[in-house]
Amino acid sequence: MVYRFSTDKSEFDLPLIHQFLSTSYWSPEIPFETVKRAVENSLCFALFEEGKSNPTQVAFGRFITDETTFAYLADVFVVESHQGKGLGKKLMERAFALPELQGLRRLMLATSTAHGLYEKYGFTPLKDPSMMMEKTDLDIYRKDK
Repeated sequence: MVYRFSTDKSEFDLPLIHQFLSTSYWSPEIPFETVKRAVENSLCFALFEEGKSNPTQVAFGRFITDETTFAYLADVFVVESHQGKGLGKKLMERAFALPELQGLRRLMLATSTAHGLYEKYGFTPLKDPSMMMEKTDLDIYRKDK
């Protein structure tokens, strides 16, 4: 298979992105409009399977960033039918090479399942967790119903 990397948001399959995120452990039941706004306001990237009449999106991720000092990596996924093919690595190699991310002082992410993948790109556990704070509402998308 041939896969193509893209940051062109006009190509992205928003229903696919929403479907995956709304059933993920980190954003269950997220509304479509919230996903749409997140994509519009982030540096997004995706992989597309080529070779068919219409390219099919098979992976996605986004950076929340000022493109100067900081970026937060979020919502990374590879669709189930394409997992186990090294696409997560391919996606991250291309994403971390984006010009908008070069020279940043700090990149962060949260994951419960992919530590090994991100360690390959220099991510480590927090050096001083006592510096970090969070305000979290894990049920935010369920409140709207």
